[in-house]
Amino acid sequence: MRVFISHSHAEADLAKKLRGQLSELGLEVWDPAQQILPGDNWALEIGQALKKSRAMIVLLSPESMKSERVRREIEYALGDRNYAGRVFPVMVRPTEEVPWILHRFHMLRTNNPTKISKSIADALRHEA
Repeated sequence: MRVFISHSHAEADLAKKLRGQLSELGLEVWDPAQQILPGDNWALEIGQALKKSRAMIVLLSPESMKSERVRREIEYALGDRNYAGRVFPVMVRPTEEVPWILHRFHMLRTNNPTKISKSIADALRHEA
């Protein structure tokens, strides 16, 4: 299953660690910071990755909630039935700007990539 990681540049290190750990757990992970190359049409690449992914991890922070791109990615996942039950919000740093709908999801509250990866991989395996 392909997992899309939505985050701002401020969470790039955590996203990279998650990508590595989730890959080790057998998941295919798409992280725009790692997979869009200079000269690529980033909007097209992100759009294609969103269509091919079946789960999303959203790293929440004041920076990510100010990002129009992150908000659009969240809206896409919430509106696409392919992501049903597979949107995983992770509170990296407290912020008041979290979209109201994400408060209905179980929110992971840790900066520990190992715990995040294991929780998400377990949830995705349980669903399969």
